[in-house]
Amino acid sequence: MIFGILALVTASLFAGAAFYVSFAEHPARSELDDRAQLQQWKLSYRRGAVMQGTLAALGFVLGMAAWWQTRDELYIVGAILMGANWAYTALMILPVNSELKAINLDGAGEDSHTLLRRWGKLHVKRTMLGIGATLLFMWAFLSS
Repeated sequence: MIFGILALVTASLFAGAAFYVSFAEHPARSELDDRAQLQQWKLSYRRGAVMQGTLAALGFVLGMAAWWQTRDELYIVGAILMGANWAYTALMILPVNSELKAINLDGAGEDSHTLLRRWGKLHVKRTMLGIGATLLFMWAFLSS
């Protein structure tokens, strides 16, 4: 049962961090001028990518271990949602990240502003994956 608890905690941390970025940090960043938006995003991205990537991978592994331990399908579906964060990020968000990272601060303007707006909408979907995994892990844990 320890893997189920750890999967739930990890998914909750991921979802909480993603929720904060989507509904507090990014909207606040959007109120800055274009150069400051890009500068803040670059600083935040560098730190956030490591944290959220690690939590997503750990949540996947722990969810799979909880499924292996309990054979409760809710854990494997939650694990798949945590792993889907990696695939979704690689396919949908990484191209935007690459474009944003390639813009130097003096080149900030309409293009960076548009990309950051798109990035915010994409990040909300990552948040939903984390919340979905958290709810599934909680359901599995509470029903055992």
